[in-house]
Amino acid sequence: MSNYFYVAPEQLIKDRAEFAQKGIARGRSIVAAIYDVGVVMVAENPSASLYKISEIYDRIAFAGVGKYNEFDRLREAGIRWADGTGYTYSREDVDARALANFYAQHLGDMFTEGQKPLEVEIMVAQLGNKFRPTKLYRIAYEGTISDEADFAVLGGDAVTIKGRFADLEVGHLSLSQTLQNAVAALAGPDRQLPVGDLEVGVLEDRGDRRTFARLDDEQIARLLT
Repeated sequence: MSNYFYVAPEQLIKDRAEFAQKGIARGRSIVAAIYDVGVVMVAENPSASLYKISEIYDRIAFAGVGKYNEFDRLREAGIRWADGTGYTYSREDVDARALANFYAQHLGDMFTEGQKPLEVEIMVAQLGNKFRPTKLYRIAYEGTISDEADFAVLGGDAVTIKGRFADLEVGHLSLSQTLQNAVAALAGPDRQLPVGDLEVGVLEDRGDRRTFARLDDEQIARLLT
């Protein structure tokens, strides 16, 4: 006969939260910020092929920290959701708020009902147009959505980095200045991040339908100087 051990719901939720937080804390942080004509997302990521920042749809980008295979599956699911919604209705019906709700539901279900919570924290960014504003949504491991006003930080050291960035950033500045502030906030006072360790993606109107672009090392170096 099997023995079943009772665990109080409060303790179970606490244990799951601590488990997820430990996994997220092992990942390097990401800063996303609205600048004068777009959105920039900056990650400390020395890998040349395992991206933390990616395009989801015409005006929507994704970023994730924590366990790579878990947030990359979320990225793929988001692309399928966006493509399906755009095909069924119209491309204008795909918006970041609905995508954030889709992610929040999945993360919440995994946190409460899955064998283990996902060790991830993700962000959905939307470049505004005449129909919708520019938005940043941060979705936590348990499914909580935060609507961030001007910038957001993901990762285990988010509170410290957010404080550094807030001290540097005032208003929506140029891409160059915003990128410099984001890199300084990620690095802190005791480090210097080489260009090769930075992953940078931007959402900006360029006259085409798609607005996402991934900056290469030469472009990043030029903006930082």
